[in-house]
Amino acid sequence: MATTYAQRDYPPIPEIKRIGVIGAGQMGAGIAQVAAESGFEVRLNDISRQALDAAMSRIDFFLGRHVSKGVLTEEGKQQALARIVTTESLEPFRDCELVIEAATENEELKRKIFAALVPHLKPEAIIASNTSSISITRLAACTDRPERFIGMHFMNPVPAMKLVEIIRGIATEEDTYQAIRGVCEKLGKQAVTAEDFPAFIVNRILLPMINEAVYTLYEGVGTVESIDNAMKLGANHPMGPLELADFIGLDTCLAIMQVLYEGLADSKYRPCPLLVKYVEAGWLGRKVKRGFYDYRGETPVPTR
Repeated sequence: MATTYAQRDYPPIPEIKRIGVIGAGQMGAGIAQVAAESGFEVRLNDISRQALDAAMSRIDFFLGRHVSKGVLTEEGKQQALARIVTTESLEPFRDCELVIEAATENEELKRKIFAALVPHLKPEAIIASNTSSISITRLAACTDRPERFIGMHFMNPVPAMKLVEIIRGIATEEDTYQAIRGVCEKLGKQAVTAEDFPAFIVNRILLPMINEAVYTLYEGVGTVESIDNAMKLGANHPMGPLELADFIGLDTCLAIMQVLYEGLADSKYRPCPLLVKYVEAGWLGRKVKRGFYDYRGETPVPTR
């Protein structure tokens, strides 16, 4: 007889002491850093040893800045670094109470990661996705524990940004949600709850604005500099929308707009053709030193 969700009997969620993080990019490294600083034991995974080494170098650098500012002692820095174990295998996640997936914003890739992860987890472990736009319900359904699956959308850069969006899937149980709210508090983050709709709250509002800024450039209404300066000076934004797009990554911006366009079936979310062209050219923003600005010199220069 098939087991229904109502018939499943999960063990109680234990105190979360060990957190696994999948993906050692900017987001994954930031999550690992904040978790280690907050006293959690961390397992940081990536398929690339080079990526893991680069992540640890970044974490060491940013913890060092905290020491120089008096936020952290040198002893505290070393203790935080010692709490992070890097691994190219998922096997060390067997003792984690929570695993946070922070891979590229690609649903097929995330599904493959969850399929590989599940056999290594204990039954009571929670899986969280740092997705910024993809359905939590849909991702949860490809695991063996949709009741123990949830969205934890951290903001970039993770150590500096206070917000975490918590997103329940249709099957997410209350004890899972409460456990994750508790983790957010221990991380020093402010949690807001979002419904499981495309792009949730922040990106549902932010990315269409960025996309409209790209349309404004595409249609010749303004230059890169004039668009960014207009929003900084006229709307008091700390960064212009095109500068922010470069910071986020133009491939990530495009992926989120595609999720909105396909998920909501509304033409107002159609990705700007110029955004598509930049991504096709490999001009993805700061991470490759070229996007709406060229970052290869001492000062960023507009590319259009």
